[in-house]
Amino acid sequence: MIKSTLSSMAVMASLVMPQAASAQSQWDKVAAALGKPGAEMPGQVYRVGLPRTDLKVSVDGVEIKPTFALGGWLAFKGTGADAMVMGDLVLTESEINPVMTKLFASGMSVTAVHNHLLRAQPATFYMHVAGHGEAEKLAAALHGALAETKVPLGAAPAAAQPAIDLDTAKLNEVLGAKGNPNGGVLGYGIPRAEPVTDHGMTVPPAMGTAIAINFEPLGGGRAAITGDFVLLADEVNPVLAALRQHGIEVTAVHNHMLDDQPRTFYAHFWAVDDAVKLAGGLRAALDKLKLAKS
Repeated sequence: MIKSTLSSMAVMASLVMPQAASAQSQWDKVAAALGKPGAEMPGQVYRVGLPRTDLKVSVDGVEIKPTFALGGWLAFKGTGADAMVMGDLVLTESEINPVMTKLFASGMSVTAVHNHLLRAQPATFYMHVAGHGEAEKLAAALHGALAETKVPLGAAPAAAQPAIDLDTAKLNEVLGAKGNPNGGVLGYGIPRAEPVTDHGMTVPPAMGTAIAINFEPLGGGRAAITGDFVLLADEVNPVLAALRQHGIEVTAVHNHMLDDQPRTFYAHFWAVDDAVKLAGGLRAALDKLKLAKS
């Protein structure tokens, strides 16, 4: 039986860039058991993207790219008997309870089920999962749960990166970070100043503790934005107020982990407008919390 311990947020695949596959072979069994390969990330994390490329979802007439707000993922740390996994599965309504049943039967934990978007057609939900044990067995348990969904598995075909039709240099300047292109989306992963632990184990940014900001270009300098802020309790309302003052919707506030220290909360957002203007609103919210020095 796998002992469950950890959880994390939904984060876009573009939060952190893969490291060179210097020790990639240690993860071969995990990839085989899960049925999908991943990439080694900073913090000795093996992260597997699970974008819902099978779904066609829209919000307010904006077609949601999989890497924009449908990017499920799983992240493993350690390959021995004391490995941990956490992740975020993007699910339809009918998939939630079959997946949960399979996870519980394998000894895994579910740490959150919630929305990220409002007015999504069809509705999508996000299930945060966690486990602690042998990495290959964790991957096999998750494969069994994913079999209850239509999440595409197997290696994704290589695809060219679409051009990002935005003033990326200006956005980088305003946000104070460098965005990374990912499937037609410009994504930012901005780490907090202080480390976050769960059950005494450090949770690296690649496992969901970085602030995620995504821009989906809509033409003419406009963009849709979504993502989530990772916040301490006393930061929640100042950040929400800053977002609303700049015309950015707050779409959800919730936890992703159960035993995190310091206690963290995740605030999700949405807006459509001039991209640089939106970046200014996001910058005002970022100024309400402590960020890691670049």
